Amino acid sequence: MQVIGIEALAHSLPTTVVTNADLAAENPAWRMDQVAAKSGVKSRHIAALGETTLDLAFLACQEVLQKVPKEEIDGIVFCTQTPDFVMPSNAFLLQEKLGLGDRILAFDINLACSGFVYGLAICRGLILGGQGERLLLVNGDTYSRLINPGDRSARVLFGDGAAATLVSARTDRLKLMDFELWSSGRNWRKFCVPAGGCREPKDANSARVEVDDSGNLRSREDIHMDGLGVWSFISTIMPKQIEAILSRNSLKISDIDLFVFHQASELTLDSLERNLRIPQGKSFRYLETVGNTVSASIPIALGMAEKEGRLVPGMLVLIAGFGVGLSAGTALIEV
Repeated sequence: MQVIGIEALAHSLPTTVVTNADLAAENPAWRMDQVAAKSGVKSRHIAALGETTLDLAFLACQEVLQKVPKEEIDGIVFCTQTPDFVMPSNAFLLQEKLGLGDRILAFDINLACSGFVYGLAICRGLILGGQGERLLLVNGDTYSRLINPGDRSARVLFGDGAAATLVSARTDRLKLMDFELWSSGRNWRKFCVPAGGCREPKDANSARVEVDDSGNLRSREDIHMDGLGVWSFISTIMPKQIEAILSRNSLKISDIDLFVFHQASELTLDSLERNLRIPQGKSFRYLETVGNTVSASIPIALGMAEKEGRLVPGMLVLIAGFGVGLSAGTALIEV
């Protein structure tokens, strides 16, 4: 089969940084010491007023295009849940901003924390189907736009950011080996924004802020996250999915040199690593200063692992994303 790999990685974060001290000053009742211990997040980058996912994606893509002529880009797959407009897709807006020609494919996919793995699989399939040799996979979100300022459970966790990944048939670097993609639509209510779409348009009722049993403030136009329900999904599904892809490739946990999971939270990563019995030092984390950056979290972590010298030729890397949908995706990558 044709070899397809990752030719380049780049990411962009907003310049505005919100620390735990900032949140504590704004919300004296929040026990930020306890929150930090569970989330693993001490600061996060938050998009400024008027700064969008597209703006962040553009900066990340510009870095990639310093290595590859823009005339050699055959398409854009843009994964986001916070697009600039209802229509058209961000991919078309990015095409214009980058000055790419008309003979390229461009479309958005609406996925969250599994979006990088799904996006890699889609790009690989498009290339194998003859739709180009170099595709820009863009993952980005400004979840801060969907979080009520009084929702402690979500606000302390998420950060804004974007990543650009050049999926290419012209390299065997970070070779895409295999994928396992699962979904659980029956659990969609565990992580959603109830109002704002065609099913439940925004109105006075949807904007009304209510307090939940834990003291978190949110309206139906904000993110509603059942943390325990999402954790239950992750702890149940991910070991099975990872076992499935390892078994199909005649591999064991001990054969994987590095695990790069979606940077959900410290508590989630600790639990997942414990359940899978991953040896200490074999899992890469990049959460403390950026938070959970949704579908951009894995490519950001991969890029940082590369900069820190953690990706050595010949290594076998397993990446896995999980979240909204609910959905889950795992992939094997050979460095």
